[in-house]
Amino acid sequence: MHPVTKDISAIKNEDAIKRSIRNIIQTLPYERFFNPLFGSNIRASLFDFIDFGTASILQQQLQVAVENFEPRVINSKVEVFPKPDENAFEINMSYDIVGQEFPVQQFTYILEATR
Repeated sequence: MHPVTKDISAIKNEDAIKRSIRNIIQTLPYERFFNPLFGSNIRASLFDFIDFGTASILQQQLQVAVENFEPRVINSKVEVFPKPDENAFEINMSYDIVGQEFPVQQFTYILEATR
């Protein structure tokens, strides 16, 4: 929120794409009424063992979700690392933005079961 005008600022460019990817990660399929396939089903894997096998499954699910639902991104690379001591997974993503000559964008996200 802007401190003077109390207006909400718009997210633009790289930040909008980063927020979109985060929304894809956090949205379950059938959670959006008119687009039931949107999202990823990674929450189901969060309650499995926190090991490299589950990390590999999460990596494949995230890669497919980003390729299917974010057309502004190409050459996406997803790496998932288990953190069993923290009961979480660390997601590192890198991607290029279509039509822009920005350097490779990087995105790090901690995925944890909250319920």
